[in-house]
Amino acid sequence: MPTDAVSSDDIASLPRAEFGFPGPLRDHLVAAILDGSKTSTTGLVIGYEHEGEPLPSVGSRAVVVDSDDRPVGVIEITGVRVVPLAEVDFAHVVDEGEGDTSITEWRTNHERFWHSDEMRAALDDPEFTVDDATLVVLERFGLITNLRRAD
Repeated sequence: MPTDAVSSDDIASLPRAEFGFPGPLRDHLVAAILDGSKTSTTGLVIGYEHEGEPLPSVGSRAVVVDSDDRPVGVIEITGVRVVPLAEVDFAHVVDEGEGDTSITEWRTNHERFWHSDEMRAALDDPEFTVDDATLVVLERFGLITNLRRAD
């Protein structure tokens, strides 16, 4: 879809998609979304519940923001599955575009993030941990507008 497929009014009205917390991780994830190597992500069901947000739905769109809170792209959700953490498959891992070469490596990296002080603070739970039964949201998406193309 061309860059002008989403109007500035549309962009202003769309929900925001924040990948990770602002900083190097978000910068890396946003770059992977914009270059097309990241087409999936994993969220915690408890995170949606804590924020009082509905789970993503197929066909919905969101504005991806960078670490400076600037809109950099628009994605459209193409698939959503809720599964226990133990059931995350390798195809999903690869499509996350983070360079993980195994499910074990992916899980180690994600657990480091989910067990971080930032995530525990965001969930208001200083003891938060995940295990095999933790429900996660496996989200697939496509980039429909890259707002950085003009840069």
